Amino acid sequence: MTVWLTRIVPDPRSADVRNDTGGSAGAIRLHRRLMSLFPDGLGDQARHQLGVLFRAEDTPTGLHILLQSAREPDVTKLPEGYGTAVSRPLDPLLNALRPGLTVRYRCVASAVRKPGATTRELYGLPAVVPLQGAAADAWWIRQAEAAGLKPLTQHSAPLDSVRGARGNKGSAAEQRIRHSRTRFDGTAAIIDADRLQAVITDGIGRGKSYGCGLLSIAPARDAG
Repeated sequence: MTVWLTRIVPDPRSADVRNDTGGSAGAIRLHRRLMSLFPDGLGDQARHQLGVLFRAEDTPTGLHILLQSAREPDVTKLPEGYGTAVSRPLDPLLNALRPGLTVRYRCVASAVRKPGATTRELYGLPAVVPLQGAAADAWWIRQAEAAGLKPLTQHSAPLDSVRGARGNKGSAAEQRIRHSRTRFDGTAAIIDADRLQAVITDGIGRGKSYGCGLLSIAPARDAG
């Protein structure tokens, strides 16, 4: 199965871009936009079937949108003036993964803890507790190790949460979405290449429909 990575460089002058990327609900609207680049009729699990993961991030040249998928998106479906988009297969990178290789990584993830029923009742906690600071860092270390990586360096930065209604009408308009987000960057050594490839394809944690979970890696050529 080929995994595709599409880099969209949106034009900030576009009203569609501003709508898709602005505010706390931007990731919800951007999810809908990116899913529109794929065929309809795939049911409730369309994102999962297509392997769609994405991340919007600031770069020295402005906002970029990274879209990973198991099917090449039809970027001609983007509105006129939305920006530029280039797709390429990730297979050469994935096939080059091997134990001992040092890589740079980045992942925007929703770091959370799910307390047991007894703990929730005792302390009045919600079913999902967002993690910050050292607790989020520890969560990431566990996720990285489960992904076949041994973290060597790590830096984390909290990001604004994704908040908004799941949809525009019906019951979806009444369902509220909230995902805390942290960006994790650093270097790591590959321990299990097969496991890492599977996690890159599947994503990490919660909120995968809303800009969380995409793990990006690149060879750390200058790593000592």
